[in-house]
Amino acid sequence: MKDILSKNNIHLAKIFLWIPAFQEKVKKTQHKSPKQRLKIASEQLGNSTIETSLSIINDLEYIAHNHPQYHWIIIDILTTFVRKNAPYMPQKEVTSNLSTKVRVDIQAALTVIARRNANQDPENEQLDLSFTDMRGANLNGANLEQTNLYQANLAGANLIKANLAGAILSAANLEGANLYLANLEGAILSVANLKRANLSGANLHCASLYLARLHGAILNDAILDGANLRETQFSQ
Repeated sequence: MKDILSKNNIHLAKIFLWIPAFQEKVKKTQHKSPKQRLKIASEQLGNSTIETSLSIINDLEYIAHNHPQYHWIIIDILTTFVRKNAPYMPQKEVTSNLSTKVRVDIQAALTVIARRNANQDPENEQLDLSFTDMRGANLNGANLEQTNLYQANLAGANLIKANLAGAILSAANLEGANLYLANLEGAILSVANLKRANLSGANLHCASLYLARLHGAILNDAILDGANLRETQFSQ
């Protein structure tokens, strides 16, 4: 688990080292209106170099912070970027690509999504990160409440103290993920893979773990009252 966290820290270090180097690109667009900058971001994000994508993501967070009326448009741009550029891979492909790690620009987008001002999310909208490959992502303390993570691959992800209350994690792969003190209250984890996951102190109150696999999972002090444990697999 320490190795996973150190790899994530390296990824984050790269992000914050690269962003200043490309701030000049951002400055060139500062004179444009937020709407013009959003149009440029939509056209270029994911269709240029990783460095350019990093500067665009940085600019999008700046716009969201200073122009709240564009908050959800920006979050939608970023979640679409993640789904398009880190798509779910079938298990056979994952097995043959074990060295695959979340790209630094994908991590940057996830970081912005995770620390957004959730109070500005529209009541009738939902974050959609379903069918994505986010293996090893750093989502420490992320606010992913009510997020659609159906069949997402979060194996080895750092989800310490993450807020996943009410999240849809059906058929998600959380093998080896660190969910220490995570809030999974009311989350749907049906048929999820939680093998060797660290769920110490996690809140699973009223969560659905129907047919979930928890072989080797750490459940010390986990809150399981009211959880649906029907046909949950705890051992081989």
